[in-house]
Amino acid sequence: MAVNKKKEAEDNRSFEELMARLEEIVRMLERGNAPLEESLALFEEGTALIRRCSGLLDHAEQKVVMLRKGEDGSPEELDFPAMEEI
Repeated sequence: MAVNKKKEAEDNRSFEELMARLEEIVRMLERGNAPLEESLALFEEGTALIRRCSGLLDHAEQKVVMLRKGEDGSPEELDFPAMEEI
């Protein structure tokens, strides 16, 4: 049950908060002072944070649209993948 609460709290954090925690974990692991068990736990938390951040970025990417001038001069929206075709 504690794990589910932790996941819920993680889901409520902003991308920036998740990245800050990930940076903190990296610094701790780079120091090399943590015992093996703690290092493994930090590594697992870090990989979970990476997956969450990646999901947030994927979601944000799907929302991105490009505006361009249409034939009649008014702006028209293009979905993000259509930008590659331009």
